[in-house]
Amino acid sequence: MKKTSKTIVFFGSGPVAAESLRMLSEDFQIEAVVTKPKPAHHKGAFPVLEAAEILGLPIQTVSNKQDLSDLVARKPFQSQLAVLVDFGIIVGQDAIDYFPFGIVNSHFSLLPQWRGADPITFSILSGQEVTGVSLMLLVAEMDEGPLLAQAPMRLSPDTTTPQLTDDLIEISHAALKEVLPRYQSGEIVPMPQDSTMPISYSRKLTKDDGLIDWTKPAEQLEREIRAFLEWPKSRTTIGGKEVIITAAHAMPNQNLDAKPGEVLPDIGTLMITTGNGVLCIDKLKPASKKEMTAAEFLRGYGQALQKSV
Repeated sequence: MKKTSKTIVFFGSGPVAAESLRMLSEDFQIEAVVTKPKPAHHKGAFPVLEAAEILGLPIQTVSNKQDLSDLVARKPFQSQLAVLVDFGIIVGQDAIDYFPFGIVNSHFSLLPQWRGADPITFSILSGQEVTGVSLMLLVAEMDEGPLLAQAPMRLSPDTTTPQLTDDLIEISHAALKEVLPRYQSGEIVPMPQDSTMPISYSRKLTKDDGLIDWTKPAEQLEREIRAFLEWPKSRTTIGGKEVIITAAHAMPNQNLDAKPGEVLPDIGTLMITTGNGVLCIDKLKPASKKEMTAAEFLRGYGQALQKSV
């Protein structure tokens, strides 16, 4: 295969990677896609595998760091540059060094902010007003590589993780499309991350993160509901009914004499006291039911509401 600045190898595994691959395939020649194999027990689509097959791209599967080292030892690629998005496998120095221009990682935060596995969710959880995309050269240390570019965006106060993810995928693609050729031509020189900025780390979420703790402030719970909308979902019990809260807003306590977790008696609204403030439920999804407004929930389950959730 001819070596050109438009030829890349793509590393990715998750749904964000799948959408990024589809976009990149319109502007770059993808020599190969390196992704995780589909587990034997897995049902349904496996995003990157499915996208690569539809696009007719060569596929290499690796399950871990050693598999990847074994792959590059066979010298299977001609491309001078690779792009990594949402890969989920540790990449060794041998794989990084294989490509003369390295591996460019599109990371969905403004590094060194929110290094780690889930920067999008933690951008919302933290209540920050600005996030963005960082194009970084991969190094052995986690998300510490030099930067090629950063593209900031403002966060709206009501954005959810799915909405922010879609926005950042678009920003990432626009940045990669512009920056990769300029980097390979020598126009862009990698720069160290800003050492004067505070460093923060995200982590993988667990199912338990979705259990609502009513002792937390209402503003924090409102951010969790938006951040956890897709997974692990904000779950609680109201009036003996298990529910997922999908939309809410915070209000001051108004000097109410109520403990965290109490449903306030107010006709037509569903308000629950928290450690600081009141969480007003806008939409929720009872177990085995469709999403509904708080008013619809009260019409169906209002009589079963008890004072404590």
